[in-house]
Amino acid sequence: MNIQNLIKLVAATSWLLVVASFSAVATVDETNAKDRAEFTNTALVQKAFDDWADGRGSVFELLADDAVWTVAGSSPVSGVYHTRQELIESAVEPIHNRLATSIRPEVKQIIAQGNQVVVLWDGYAQTHEGSQYVNSYAWHLVFADGKITEVTAFLDTWALNELMK
Repeated sequence: MNIQNLIKLVAATSWLLVVASFSAVATVDETNAKDRAEFTNTALVQKAFDDWADGRGSVFELLADDAVWTVAGSSPVSGVYHTRQELIESAVEPIHNRLATSIRPEVKQIIAQGNQVVVLWDGYAQTHEGSQYVNSYAWHLVFADGKITEVTAFLDTWALNELMK
């Protein structure tokens, strides 16, 4: 190898090291931002569920006004709601009206990845007829700027159908 080829090889290697260094910095920054979002969103969800369980609020307070909420399955409230208000009026209130007590949530697990959080939880309440309403839920939440913008809610629709009869 002559000296000119050696100089070209060293220059090319140096350039690759510079590019790799900048890529590593960008990757670290992206990873840190993702980790911060996961931590922040998980904490928001945990606090909202804790407050709900203590009778001081609910998860619905985290919803953006224009949040899209999908209730999966076949039930009287299954479908897509395009605003927080529509969800409350068309799904939350009809369920709440069938209950003598508010649903008491018990979080089983919260899993976060980037701006998405999945919360697995069970809910317990007393009906006006004196029976127990028990349901298991998996909610997939999408966050933007500390607010939930999109939800897909999975639940035991048989238990909900029984409640809504």
